[in-house]
Amino acid sequence: MSACSECAGRRLAFDRACAAVCYTAPVRSLVRAWKERGLRRLAAVAAELVCRHVPRPAADVITYIPPDGDRSVKRGHQPAHALAKALGERWELPVASLLTRARPVARQTELSRIARRRNVRGAFRAARSFVPASVVLVDDVYTTGATVDAAAAALRAAGAGEVLVVTFARAVR
Repeated sequence: MSACSECAGRRLAFDRACAAVCYTAPVRSLVRAWKERGLRRLAAVAAELVCRHVPRPAADVITYIPPDGDRSVKRGHQPAHALAKALGERWELPVASLLTRARPVARQTELSRIARRRNVRGAFRAARSFVPASVVLVDDVYTTGATVDAAAAALRAAGAGEVLVVTFARAVR
């Protein structure tokens, strides 16, 4: 498996990233409805698509990007957590909350790739002193990889030997 142009030449804290679909205009609309309009049932649809396109990983546990407090309260749900739970059921893997937010971050949406990396650097920490050796890290969308890279760095610092990122959608440049 070769690195994509987004990842080529970068030191990343995760081993590889896989997604079910490309983050095209129709998918952006779907994700927006899922995240901002509370269409919670889309987590099951997203998980089904992930399972069709991403083989079940050989991992010890699934975890997810922890929600930003303000946005999570406003939304009333946590898309990454819901996707992780649905994947855990389908892949028969335990789901655990292994990360917390170390500090608040600005919304990533309008930031450049470099600004996104700066924005989330050090934004996560391990929620436990022990992290399993092989972890699947779930998020809804992979845009530049900045968020999952920062989260994977926290998992690595806590002892994870392998971190595989799985997302519903992936922006392809």
